[in-house]
Amino acid sequence: MPENDLFAPELAPQEPLAARMRPQCLDDVVGQSHLLGPDQPLRKAIESCDGLHSFLLWGPPGVGKTTLARLVSAQSNALFLQLSAVFGGVKDIRAAIERAYEAAARGRRTVLFIDEVHRFNKSQQDAFLPHIEDGTVCFIGATTENPSFEVNGALLSRLRIYHLKAVSQADIIALLERTLARCYPDHRSAESFLEGIANIADGDIRQSLNLLELSIGLAQGREQPEVLDTSLLDDLAETGARRFDKGGDQFYDQISALHKSVRGSDPDAAMYWLARMLDGGCDPLYIARRCIRMASEDIGLADPRALQLALDATAVQERLGSPEGELAIGQAVVYLACAAKSNAVYMAFKRAMDTAKSSGSAEVPMQLRNGVTKAMRAAEYGEDYRYAHDEPGGFAAGARYFPQEVNPQFFYEPTDRGLERNIREKLEQLRALNHAAQGQRDS
Repeated sequence: MPENDLFAPELAPQEPLAARMRPQCLDDVVGQSHLLGPDQPLRKAIESCDGLHSFLLWGPPGVGKTTLARLVSAQSNALFLQLSAVFGGVKDIRAAIERAYEAAARGRRTVLFIDEVHRFNKSQQDAFLPHIEDGTVCFIGATTENPSFEVNGALLSRLRIYHLKAVSQADIIALLERTLARCYPDHRSAESFLEGIANIADGDIRQSLNLLELSIGLAQGREQPEVLDTSLLDDLAETGARRFDKGGDQFYDQISALHKSVRGSDPDAAMYWLARMLDGGCDPLYIARRCIRMASEDIGLADPRALQLALDATAVQERLGSPEGELAIGQAVVYLACAAKSNAVYMAFKRAMDTAKSSGSAEVPMQLRNGVTKAMRAAEYGEDYRYAHDEPGGFAAGARYFPQEVNPQFFYEPTDRGLERNIREKLEQLRALNHAAQGQRDS
């Protein structure tokens, strides 16, 4: 065979480092001690007499979901079939099930591993149910999304759920040290370099190994290619990104953390989560719109300036973009976190909506209707309406504004914080006047 033949075996590309370091047994798995440690649930299930059972692996990318599925299959000497919900469809599912039936006819069980199972639609997920039920396949699904929201209840009810966690920096550093010793014995690195890779990888084992392999290549053009130092990290950092899945769990978890930090009046934590989201690629306008929500839901009339500042930050982002807009959003986030808090308006709105839904189409009282035509005035539209500006103190004490079918209620109960302290005092005075006027009318 000619030496320049692209298909010559000796010139075949080397297997990626992540594949070469794939664990061959449970003890090789990095992290997940809460599932795979001694007497932990998944390890006990795998090592039992009949360790095959259908389950779902839920966790961030690069933590070993596929590896665990393969190890389960190998432990039971089962046929391992893998599909990706990103590329697969009903045709692929049928083909996999046919192979499982053929294996069953030969007395061999089948592990059917579905990566990114949440990407299958409802009918595709339902297609697995009868084959799980009759034992044709041991179904193992993997997802980065919360299965409670993304996996059908019918399928979920037939699976155990194991929640995998991002791998700790210490575990990743230990793995990198073992990898260097095994695959690159002539190379040496400072601990700070491995710490840098672990930080960029952000809990992703596969990413950490890819970064190490890339660093080996980057070092080839240097005077000392066998020395891996922190000067390589700048190039590596461009390839890494914090875990942030737009529209996924990471997205909603982090915006929840930002919102709760603002509500809890912790400007430092709020700025941290803002930075995390921006660093992960979140649209700044989404955060700005969420700030508008925080200003109305958690601050309200305790400090009405908060809503205006949130609106101003949104306008800056829309008109100028980044980085000016992001700085304006940061200013709004700090102000919102430091502002007096009240959810009184938010709760009043919810109570009013509940009452409106439960009271039906209650008629508007005649005195509150505008008698703009002669016929409407003849029908008593606006009759007996009390014009507040003509009343003492600009307040028509005892006037009723609810429909006759709806009992007057106090939806809005202002707090004693910020501006609402003054509003509370004012409302107490007005409600006292109403109560007194009502008493005079009843007597």
